[in-house]
This record gives sequence, structure tokens and C-alpha cells, in this order.
Amino acid sequence: MIGARREGLALRLQGIRKSYGHVVAADGIDLEVREGEFFTLLGPSGSGKTTLLRLIAGFERPDSGRIELGGRDVTTLPPNVRETNTVFQDYALFPHMSVAENIGYGLKVKGIPRSRRRERVGRALKMVRLEGLENRRPNQLSGGQRQRVALARAVVNEPEVLLLDEPLGALDLKLRQEMQIELKNIQKEVGITFVYVTHDQEEALTMSDRMAVMASGRIQQVGPPIEVYERPVNEFVAGFIGISNVLDRDGWRLVIRPEKLILLEEDEPAEPGMSVEPGVVEQVVYVGMITRFTVRIDHGESLVAVRQNMDAPGRTQGFEGRRVRLAWSPDHAYVLERATTGEEK
Repeated sequence: MIGARREGLALRLQGIRKSYGHVVAADGIDLEVREGEFFTLLGPSGSGKTTLLRLIAGFERPDSGRIELGGRDVTTLPPNVRETNTVFQDYALFPHMSVAENIGYGLKVKGIPRSRRRERVGRALKMVRLEGLENRRPNQLSGGQRQRVALARAVVNEPEVLLLDEPLGALDLKLRQEMQIELKNIQKEVGITFVYVTHDQEEALTMSDRMAVMASGRIQQVGPPIEVYERPVNEFVAGFIGISNVLDRDGWRLVIRPEKLILLEEDEPAEPGMSVEPGVVEQVVYVGMITRFTVRIDHGESLVAVRQNMDAPGRTQGFEGRRVRLAWSPDHAYVLERATTGEEK
């Protein structure tokens, strides 16, 4: 086992602020990441997630606040003396070195004896399934293989925290999905704390033990993926994580996910206790496993419902313009906040 899982906190941020001129990239951020956790910083471009990663790595200094790694204050320490390693999207491999030399470079710099280097590099190659490719150069590898080399090079140094800055962004969709599963499996195997930056909601939901959703330099919500998805704390989180339907009903603002909505024919009965509202189908989009329906309900809102494609192809054709009814269980309508009226604004 390359790393060791320990109890406690791997990372603590307290009151972290960072500005670039008039732009506030980190606005008083407090955050705790547990040891051995796969933690994701998720947000749109400009939300501050990459700035936060660079502050943790030591590439940037905060204007104020405190950064602790393993209980040690590293706020003013340079990157080379912090127990972190960073994996970037562009891999940053040395083109003149072999795969094995790239992976072992950090160990060589640290003065690790050759025999121990060879042993640790061999274990890292096995971990990322690159055995037999140790003598190849980076330009002889596929994009996914180069990503594995970059990951092995970072993990072999046994950092306290491994930082990953959108490392799968340059890969095609199928390979990216495969690497998501691989990364999670590797993280479980080595037990090192991963702090992962992405703007991809599916990546965050798929891989994270916990996640922090960021916007405008602030953390909006922290929690396990299921909690953030099912119980968003505000409308930004609800809209950024997947598709959300927001309704104002009886003085409350509610959010309902598309998969919770049941699409009924105009005269089709709903189950007892369901909320039901009629409307007209405005758009039908076939998306492989599902079909997405946009329905303008009579109350005025435009809602999105999805239906799994269990029936024969073509059954959803001709739905556009048809009157239907949308039904949902009251338990699936999550209250965001009290709805504001024009007077309250």
C-alpha cells in the first residue's frame, strides 16, 4: 500500500481570502477535508476553485487566513516543502524521459536510493496498469496512458494530499468516464487524500466522498453528492448540479428534479396523493437512454421531465404540442426557501 489512511483532518482552511485587483477569487473560505477522503471542488469558470487549489499547493499566497496540512501551518511555506503533489490537465511530463524515469523523478530528487526507487516505481506502474510500458517515451503513449503516468508520478511520492486540477478535461467522453472509475479505485487503494477540481457535475457526483460547490469565490454547499443533489441549499446549487425545476407554490420556492416527474397522458389517472398539473409539451429530445420532455404547464413555468426509453423507438414521436399532465410526489418537492413577492423585493 503506497499511502496510509489515518483518522483526522488532512486539510483545514480558515478564513482564506485572495484577490487579484478588484476580483475576489477566495472570499473568506473555511473548509475541512478528512484524511483518506476524495474531496471535489466543483464550480463554473471564475468560481475560485482553481485559485483555492493553487493556494493549497503553495503556488499562491493568501491575502489572509490560514492553511493547515496534517495539522501543520503551511500558509507561508513554498510548494516544495509541503506534503502535496499536483496533477495538471496538461500532464507536464518530461518528453526526453521514459515512463519509469518520469514516475521516479521526484524520488530521485529526494535522494531515494535506486533500488528503492525501482521498487516503488514498479508498484506505481502496476497500480495504474502500465506494466511493460516503462521504457516508452510520453509521445509513444495515448492520452489516457499519459494521464496514468502523471498520476503515478504524483502518488509515488506519497503526499499528504494529492491535488488534481481538472486532470481528465482533455480526454474524450468514453475515456474520461473510464478514468473516473479508475481514479476512484486508485484513491481507495492508496488511501491518500484527493482534492479534485472540476467544472463537470457528473465527475463530481461520480467520484466524490464529499464535494464543495463554489460560486463567486465562496463555498455555497458542502456535503456528500447525494445530499448536494437531493437537498441543494439554494437556487444556484439546484441549477448548477444537474437540471432543476423551480416552482413557486403557496408562498414557497420548491425544486423538483426531472426524474421525479411523471409524464401522464391528458386523461391518464395519477396515483392518490400526487400533485398534478396540466400543460403542453413544447420540446422532445431523444438522449439515448432517456427522452427529455420540456412541458409548459398551465401555471406558467416550463418544466423538464425525463422518461427512460423502455419502449420501442419512436413511441415518443408526435408528443410536441400535445396536452399532458405532470405528476409528482410531495416528498420529491424540496423546499429551497420562502418565495419572494414583488412587494418583498
